[in-house]
Amino acid sequence: MPANDEKGDDRRRILEAQINLILNGVPGGDGGLEGAAVWPPDWAKTGQDVQYLYRERSLLVRDAEVGRVREIVPSTPVEHDDNVRGVTLLQLADEETRSVDEVCAILDRILGEGVATPDHIFHLCPDSICPATEPEEVPQDAGPCPPVSTDDACDGTGVMVAVLDTGWLREAESHTWLTGVTGQLEEAFGGNPVRILPYAGHGTFVAGVVRTMAPKADVWVGRTFKKVGATFESHLVKRMSEALKMGAEVISMDFGTNTRKDIPSLGFEIVEQQLEYHPSVVLVAAAGNNSSRRPFWPAAYCWTVSVGALDTDCDARAYFSDYGSWVDVYAPGQDLVNAFATGNYQCDEPPNTGQWRTFNGMCKWSGTSFSTPIVSGLIAARISATGENGPQAAQALLTRARAQTRPHVGPVILPGQACCDPA
Repeated sequence: MPANDEKGDDRRRILEAQINLILNGVPGGDGGLEGAAVWPPDWAKTGQDVQYLYRERSLLVRDAEVGRVREIVPSTPVEHDDNVRGVTLLQLADEETRSVDEVCAILDRILGEGVATPDHIFHLCPDSICPATEPEEVPQDAGPCPPVSTDDACDGTGVMVAVLDTGWLREAESHTWLTGVTGQLEEAFGGNPVRILPYAGHGTFVAGVVRTMAPKADVWVGRTFKKVGATFESHLVKRMSEALKMGAEVISMDFGTNTRKDIPSLGFEIVEQQLEYHPSVVLVAAAGNNSSRRPFWPAAYCWTVSVGALDTDCDARAYFSDYGSWVDVYAPGQDLVNAFATGNYQCDEPPNTGQWRTFNGMCKWSGTSFSTPIVSGLIAARISATGENGPQAAQALLTRARAQTRPHVGPVILPGQACCDPA
């Protein structure tokens, strides 16, 4: 079998393991994301590509279009705690026997494409649906990589960065570069035997990367993804709204999804509208780890700063990183080292399935999830030094990145380049 076919088979097995985690949860622990489904439904048996993940029997619809949609499709608005103005979650009625994809296709033809969409599942940046690698062990005395910036004039003082992720591990404050980080506490352990759960520590690792770039920034970590690193679009929009209201200058979005027919996320169109009332905030988004040109949302929006990953040597695109004209900048994202949980972890993905790893508060990890907080931290550092607002600081960094564009990669930004403009 050719080597490239073997690599494709490996990626397929990893994808199957990741989707199984979202659908069914951790063996011996919590179940999966209730109502989660995959399109096409027979993807595993037929070998088809996965197009998107979604909530079964549900639609997202613009508020103004709910009446017209319900005239065509029997459905009921769903009351839920994360409801926001602008978009309505509809539950298909029992008599509606067509699939969500079929219903969306009918509504596309009658009302226009994108009036109604599935309630997509967003996840912490995928190799389809998770970080590019599982966490790896490092020596007990390992320090962060990239290292903590020592530029006192460009350190993020007075700037707030919000990280929407798995939550915050309070014990990570023992690392000097994480002192003062706050957030919603994460439940990192579970299963039988008890172990570090998949995706646990992701938010803490991301916060650590932000702090290496901007050591004195105010970093807050939200517990947005409470189960198996995934949540529904209908719930995520309110979390975004809350982050905008709390006064963060930079919001680091280390998650995303592919959508039905690559139509832009309906929920994040509501976020775009909310941004009109927060013009000084910049949203930084992971480009995804599918090694694909396919748009990955919300990174593919022109109003986010989309971040792809560089390899370990920072001279080429990481093998897993998404790419294309919609990716704004590339930053280090392979074999980064930062804060993690302390305890035992059991691998869920081939070829390491079932392998046990022991962590002592640090790990090595890869993915555009981690190149994203490098850029978020650099923006925060620049804001503190120049007085620019979020979008202004981001544009200054993108100008520098374009000045050092690399062939076969694109615009590149590196640690230490927050406050030095190109000649």
